[in-house]
Amino acid sequence: MTVSWDNVLILQNSFLGDTVLTLPLIREVRRHFPIRKFCVLCLPPCGELLADYPGIDEIIIDDKKNGERGWRGLRRTAARLNRKNFSLALTPHKSLRSALILYLARIPHRVGFRESSGWFLFHQRAVRDSARHDVERNLSVLRVFGLAPEDCDRSIDLPVGSATQASVDRKLKSLGINADDFIVGLSPGSVWATKRWSTTGFAALIAMLRSKYSCKVLLFGGTSDAAVVDDIRKRSGEAVVSLVGSIGLRELGAAISRCRVLIANDSAPMHIAVARRIPTVAVFCATTPELGFYPYTNRAIVVQKNLTCRPCGSHGGRRCPLGTEACIRQIAPESVFQAVVRLLRRCGDDAPASVPSFQPELMTL
Repeated sequence: MTVSWDNVLILQNSFLGDTVLTLPLIREVRRHFPIRKFCVLCLPPCGELLADYPGIDEIIIDDKKNGERGWRGLRRTAARLNRKNFSLALTPHKSLRSALILYLARIPHRVGFRESSGWFLFHQRAVRDSARHDVERNLSVLRVFGLAPEDCDRSIDLPVGSATQASVDRKLKSLGINADDFIVGLSPGSVWATKRWSTTGFAALIAMLRSKYSCKVLLFGGTSDAAVVDDIRKRSGEAVVSLVGSIGLRELGAAISRCRVLIANDSAPMHIAVARRIPTVAVFCATTPELGFYPYTNRAIVVQKNLTCRPCGSHGGRRCPLGTEACIRQIAPESVFQAVVRLLRRCGDDAPASVPSFQPELMTL
């Protein structure tokens, strides 16, 4: 089948973290093929995050949770795509809805995974290996064009515009945080409650970090994380600065870039820190690295508790199925603190250069 790269679309309308892990695919498609126009279809928050990403000619929003919900919304989105006359569409997203959108948009060459619920709506299908990291799974869609993940640059990179960085630096300065401060970032939120380490754990960790490093602590989160962040602030007093409501997703990468280290749950900010080359300590509660969403770098440590009930779901869950929350409660602040200290020593300015790799250290308790 002849492929035209004249007007290309990548559809990734999943969570924010999934979009970050699609960045290598976006970059490699643009790098390897003679594309005239390149567009990305994504959710509204993801569109904000990608606003400064180079090589994307147009970001198309699929507001499937609100205005484009349901069958009518799906058809409206497909009609919008149809009017743009795409010659080729690729999607790493496995949902039937994603495949239907591309089919109803009458895009003449559609590529997706055999494992997709709508596999029969694609012209070409690649095999998605569930045992690999999601970066590599996404890149696997290019196998239909003769490119394996190993042929690609697999690093995650999220550029930040100079104007965005300057705006964030001014915001931090107004909050009493200067460029030469020792800044530690914490991202305690997650859509899924069982992926959130305890607020008492984060508060105890802050006290330990402040004692050792005399650091400034930034708390990251969206509006849905406000209650979690406020609880940590109440437990930590004046030791922390919350950025909830102060910056948007377009500015998040710039703010994380000013941190010496980010401590986060299994969530989008963890992946953004990796994309900004910031050392990352990831606390995995209900989920496990084997699901393929671990921090894709050797400048990271994953802290987790060895329990037979993990993972209790591919995304965690709203509540612990056993009612024990053991995966959360049995991770001690001292363990996370030790991981931070070890990682900072390894990644410090005077540390010997390490061979780049995509495998984090696992600290299993």
